Amino acid sequence: MRLEPAAGDDPRDILRALKGALHGAGPALGLGMVSAAPALGLGTTRDAPREVPPGTAVVVTTSGSTGVPKSVVLSRSALTASALATAERIGSGAWLLALPAAYVAGLQVLVRSIVSGREPALLSGVFTPRAFASAALMMTSSDGGVRVPTYTSLVPAQLTKLLDAAETDASVRAALLSFERILIGGQALPVASLERATAAGIRIVRTYGSSETSGGCVYDGVPLPGVGLRIVDGEVQLSGPTLADGYLDDPERTDASFRVDPDGSRWYRTGDHGMVDDGVLRVHGRIDNVIVSGGINVSLDRVERIVRGVPGLEAAVVVGVDDERWGEASVVVAERGEALRRSESAQLDRARAAVAEAIGAPARPSRLVLVDELPLLASGKPDRETIRREIARLH
Repeated sequence: MRLEPAAGDDPRDILRALKGALHGAGPALGLGMVSAAPALGLGTTRDAPREVPPGTAVVVTTSGSTGVPKSVVLSRSALTASALATAERIGSGAWLLALPAAYVAGLQVLVRSIVSGREPALLSGVFTPRAFASAALMMTSSDGGVRVPTYTSLVPAQLTKLLDAAETDASVRAALLSFERILIGGQALPVASLERATAAGIRIVRTYGSSETSGGCVYDGVPLPGVGLRIVDGEVQLSGPTLADGYLDDPERTDASFRVDPDGSRWYRTGDHGMVDDGVLRVHGRIDNVIVSGGINVSLDRVERIVRGVPGLEAAVVVGVDDERWGEASVVVAERGEALRRSESAQLDRARAAVAEAIGAPARPSRLVLVDELPLLASGKPDRETIRREIARLH
């Protein structure tokens, strides 16, 4: 089957090509292959692989937060199964695309729209609260006199911007309240943001998943219909019809990430540490996102979750750097606007105290670095690799 890389990131062009790929009438669609071509060893998009397994709909290529590129092969059946499972869990209706279409969460907004037979609303250009409100409030429609429910998918940083704007802009507040559900994924949603949204009456669903699972497949800690969940040696593993076929032209990585049990069931190894508590999945961060500080293992994900509970640091990022005294140490990086009215030293003291109380003194961050703007990936996630490199250079 032929693979045709997307010429650009225009959501209209991607939607048009995606319809052909899902219906089997067109070639498989390659997303992110142009920007990732040098890292993949592809001089130009003309050098990109042109043949993919039968049934492939989309190949999503991303470097993720680690800087290591991967091309995930998603079949028509996997994408469709994900869309149908989402509709079964939260309902069906009209979707607003407010994320890049080449990002798996944005791609799934388009897939759900195609499966439901409705054209999605598209938010083009730079994301702003006003543009979001305008697009959302224009989605009102009815079917047989009954209002069609509306849905959208966001990352936490977008939700935070909207919540801030909603405090003074009635149209943004009305837009947020107009959605039947707002899916939040890509990274953990800070507790403070969830509490703000809930208090305002906004219907939030936290999602967990990745490109390898056709996007979010665990909603509010509960797997979607057909999705299997287990914890093996502390690692979250997922199964079911939404799993990717593997990685394009990379059988070793495919075999390492997708485990086949003796009974033939296939499981994706997420690399995340988690546990199931009373039927609800709780993810505690990446298994490998650990530093050794003074001989003590410290989970940077856990430190980050605690730091984000400090007022003014809700969107902070915690990275590890080499340290002459401790071997390694954690550093909190946040935008200056998030420091509120507190001084940098006071904010660091609050963060260190919170971490010491929750985890222990050895896990306390060593520094707080304030920046004008955190670098982000196209998905809206923090670009942790760039942040880590810059902080290491400064440190």
